[in-house]
Amino acid sequence: MHAGNARYIKREDLPETVPVFPLSGALLLPMGQMPLNIFEPRYLSMFDDALAGSRLIGMVQPALCGEEIKDKNSDKPDLCSVGCLGRITSFAETGDGRYIVSLTGICRFRVMDEIQGGRPYRRVHCMPFVSDLSMSDDEDKLVDRKGLLAAFRAYLDANKLDADWDSISHASNRSLVNSLSMMSPFGPAEKQALLEAPDLKTRAETLIAITEILLARTCGGGDPLLQ
Repeated sequence: MHAGNARYIKREDLPETVPVFPLSGALLLPMGQMPLNIFEPRYLSMFDDALAGSRLIGMVQPALCGEEIKDKNSDKPDLCSVGCLGRITSFAETGDGRYIVSLTGICRFRVMDEIQGGRPYRRVHCMPFVSDLSMSDDEDKLVDRKGLLAAFRAYLDANKLDADWDSISHASNRSLVNSLSMMSPFGPAEKQALLEAPDLKTRAETLIAITEILLARTCGGGDPLLQ
């Protein structure tokens, strides 16, 4: 896996602890690009420390059951068990106290436990999904590209939207699946399901299924799977 000026090939290339940015509905996937507008003091501090160190940030959603609290003496919500490591590959200061940042997805990780205290932001011990670092081209061939594009086209037609079909036709299956997963307007539970899909084929199938359910509910007058 190549991101910016760094290469990540094996487990030893990744830290055992990472700062995490809990953000509901946000999905970062390996090789994906996520823009962020950072303005809260604790997260400005987190990005300062990351820039001075490994440049890695863990994107993770708060636990989907928002009522649960990890520590009864804390108001911090629990975290989902799986997130994605991202490397800061673009950084700019706005002049009004904000950072405009772009993260490039490296690999997914499992939250093992949270490190208490010491920083204004949250940190966790993590177990990276090392298999994400060496993605096989064979995986691309298993994706139902025709079914995926049909579902995407139906969604665009239902919402009177258009797309750059020339660019889409030249995109690899991996790029197509992950880009559509990240940009999809689904809710946190659906985003987490896409993140935790064990392989690209399953992620594509999950994306198709969620899109078809959304279309059925929207056309049938029910509640869509939107936030």
